[in-house]
Amino acid sequence: MTEQIEKTKQELLKKRPPVVVVLGHVDHGKSSLIEKIKEIKILEKESGGITQHIGAYQIEHSISSGNVEKITFIDTPGHAVFSAMRSRGAKVADIAVLVVAGEEGVKPQTKEAIMYIKKAGIPMVVAINKMDKPESNPEKVKRELIKEEVLVESMGGKIPSIEISAKTGKGIQELLNMILLVAEMENLEADFSCPGEGVIVESYLDVHRGPTATIIIGKGTFKLGQLIATCSASGKIKSLEDSYGNVLKEALPSIPCVMLGFQKVPKVGEKIQVFKDISSVQEHIQVGEKRYQEREVIDAGSGKKILNLILKADVLGSVEAIEQVIKNIPQEEVFLRILKKDTGNITEFDVKLACSSKAKIIGFRVNADKIASKLALRDNISILKFDVIYDLSQAIRNLMEKMIEPEIKRKDLAQVEVLAVFHTDKNRQIIGGKVIDGEVVLGSKIEIFRNEELVGQGKLVNLQKNKKDIGSAKKGEECGMLYEGDIRVEDGDIVHIFKEEKEKRGL
Repeated sequence: MTEQIEKTKQELLKKRPPVVVVLGHVDHGKSSLIEKIKEIKILEKESGGITQHIGAYQIEHSISSGNVEKITFIDTPGHAVFSAMRSRGAKVADIAVLVVAGEEGVKPQTKEAIMYIKKAGIPMVVAINKMDKPESNPEKVKRELIKEEVLVESMGGKIPSIEISAKTGKGIQELLNMILLVAEMENLEADFSCPGEGVIVESYLDVHRGPTATIIIGKGTFKLGQLIATCSASGKIKSLEDSYGNVLKEALPSIPCVMLGFQKVPKVGEKIQVFKDISSVQEHIQVGEKRYQEREVIDAGSGKKILNLILKADVLGSVEAIEQVIKNIPQEEVFLRILKKDTGNITEFDVKLACSSKAKIIGFRVNADKIASKLALRDNISILKFDVIYDLSQAIRNLMEKMIEPEIKRKDLAQVEVLAVFHTDKNRQIIGGKVIDGEVVLGSKIEIFRNEELVGQGKLVNLQKNKKDIGSAKKGEECGMLYEGDIRVEDGDIVHIFKEEKEKRGL
């Protein structure tokens, strides 16, 4: 009986398009590659291409047999979004394209991307980009990848690599062919007949259409009128659109689909599924709220510095990606507190909140409205705007580091034997001595040692040689020093000359 059920299940499975995520270091060409693929493939369509950022899109690619195959690309702000999806248990991608610039090679975010791909357990295709630049060295890139345990085929491994130029289009067709070949080897299939299940890859509040979500369907079919829910939001499907804005009656596996009908904006990375009745939806939401209940930090710790942030971004996926990045910033010295996180442009209310809470406003792919800009200028409120999450992260790190007290480090300069005391006046003395080690520098601090015991300290106010002011005196030279301190110097004392320098501390 069990074998019969399994056989029936197997018969229901059909081939589905691969879902691809593009990852890599900032400025290595992830966005350029995605844009080039759009330019080559999407603009061929009569619909005129995608008019807004929806988080994913699907292309059609002709292979050597003459058949047309589909590929779905996740178009996110970076691997931070990919990580946010994975953190909620969602398997969102089948294949990862790792983009590495041919002239720069493996960089910190390349290593992070490799780690994310390995954790996801999905196959990888390496795209060595910027091959239009004469300084690009693909063999060097491949050798660097070996150190990260990424062994490409030409180096004796199993991971395919393609040399491309997102600028000229070189290698793009070969990359798409390789993606489809890897997908064929993975034997990607899904049951098209069951109720739909998928993952939220983008979400935001559209002022005209209400809560809007982009989903990628894992299995089954979504249809108009069905009850749907994630762990944080529910609703009834009012509208389905593909990545070109075309209206759909139903959405099938691997299709990126814009869905309307949620009562509130769902979270990126959440699983979405169809339910048969309201009671099932309510039960699912209650379980989800317990599982994903967010913890509010009340106390940052005694004496700990706090950097308050107000975060505004274009879409909810960006908000969650930035939150994920912020969580990974060390906060032993400075604690980060997000007072407000929201989508849309920076408003007057955001500036007033920043003013009252001494917060920094962080904008990602958004602008400040006119009133907010004028108010921020008047009240000297910082508004920092970014288009790249990596740049945003570095800016927050810089703000935190400015709040950290520098470390005071001592630098020993010289030792002077006191030969004579010429004049004493209140807390000042003119003393003569011989430099027995190092170099005396004007403006330094002084410690007085008598019989090898520290008896007092002060500072070097003036330095002379042959009754002329000098800036320094070296080993073996005799000099006169104007000393100001808390104890009187005596003949035979040893004066230690040193400086205290402030050294910037990192996170």
